[in-house]
Amino acid sequence: MVAALVLATACSSDDAAPLASGRAAVTTTTSEPQATTSSSTSTAPAVPLFAAAVSPVTADDLPASWRPGCPVPVSALRAVDATYWGFDGQVHDGRLIVAAEQAEAVRAVLEALFAARYPIERMEPVDVYGGSDAASMDANNTSGFNCRPATGSTSWSAHAYGRAIDLNPLQNPYVKGDTVLPPQSAHLVDRSRTHRGMIHAGDPAVTAFAAQGWEWGGDRTTLKDYQHFQVR
Repeated sequence: MVAALVLATACSSDDAAPLASGRAAVTTTTSEPQATTSSSTSTAPAVPLFAAAVSPVTADDLPASWRPGCPVPVSALRAVDATYWGFDGQVHDGRLIVAAEQAEAVRAVLEALFAARYPIERMEPVDVYGGSDAASMDANNTSGFNCRPATGSTSWSAHAYGRAIDLNPLQNPYVKGDTVLPPQSAHLVDRSRTHRGMIHAGDPAVTAFAAQGWEWGGDRTTLKDYQHFQVR
């Protein structure tokens, strides 16, 4: 299912964290041993490598997020499987479903976030949550494609085209007037806080997406969608 593998090359390292079962095997490199002494031999600790793969998807892969009548066909979507740093400080495997023409840009964003060790709690297709945006947010899941209307609208969301990503939604709520989504994040309307995974202007997340031409919902004026990034 893999169309491409990309490995970060900035660091000497041992094994990359493997992608999830059924995904592409990751090529690894091995660092040279450090200089030895007459009494002992030491080896540099392994530094995790970023790994990513872009691959096509089918309707069977998107049982809850895609259906006939959606504004894009399944053939216009891609899976981006990639490693990321979790809230636990460990490297995990995740997947985003995005528009085919944005797959490489998203891969580049994830590589930049990995290099910055930017924490992501969870990264799974919204299908894991039955296509429910609310359930995905409650799980603090970072997600992309979902064939649904925009919040508070009957028009298609940018997510329905695979051109939007919501990042760490519990730390970065949608705010419009008295409406806060998810509701349990109302205390985080105060953006002077600095919780792990919170997005602020000019931070590595905003910078990484902006470098690929994506806009941040925290820059909007009529509402604030702090979790939301999209490209026109």
